[in-house]
Amino acid sequence: MKKVMILSGAGLSAESGIRTFRDHDGLWESYNVMDVCSTEGWEKDRALVAKFYNARRKDLEDKEPNRMHRAIAELQQRFPGQIWNLTQNVDDLLERAGCEEVIHLHGTLRDLRCESCGHVWDIGYTEQTEHDCCPRCESAQVRHNVVMFGEAAPMYSRIYEAVQECALFVAIGTSGQVIDIVPIAREFDRSILVNPKREEYVTVFGSFEQNIDEFFTDFLQMGAVAAAEPMSTLIREFLEK
Repeated sequence: MKKVMILSGAGLSAESGIRTFRDHDGLWESYNVMDVCSTEGWEKDRALVAKFYNARRKDLEDKEPNRMHRAIAELQQRFPGQIWNLTQNVDDLLERAGCEEVIHLHGTLRDLRCESCGHVWDIGYTEQTEHDCCPRCESAQVRHNVVMFGEAAPMYSRIYEAVQECALFVAIGTSGQVIDIVPIAREFDRSILVNPKREEYVTVFGSFEQNIDEFFTDFLQMGAVAAAEPMSTLIREFLEK
């Protein structure tokens, strides 16, 4: 049974109104990323970091899944057990579109995590407060459930599992700056990149090698919403052969 690995990034949810860090008017223009998204920032000012994630959680509440979120859900429903759905995004729009078994590589915005026992629980779109305690062990050492710079991302092991099981790799809305998608694409005979612009691939030595899309067999140079139908068609044709 053929399987497909879908890896999505910020570009997937940007068209639903989720602000990204890198784009024009992005979050980096309002915040120093190391102040709010790093272990050092967390230890320095937990209240500031909690405030940042409270704002992200509140902002998510009125956002809706877009056509690409729904397209991925439809593919999962049409080909049960054949779609690996991995995302760098911490929002819940894939789940709200109907996706199941979403692998959140960087954690989940709606959840809090206990630093004492590791328990994770859903608080919806409400704020984390200084009075929050773990419902399991009652510890007051509570934090957001999003991976920060400076700490391990344990779910990255699922990337390697997916590479081993799948025959087609699809990258949606990612520049490859967080997770290097080029080595992943090189593992596949067939691969699809969905991105509205061409991104230069920077080597470990800091030099430009070539455009990232040149490492993929198919390049849909368009936004996620516009690419939903052509991408779905390519995946369906691949799985139905």
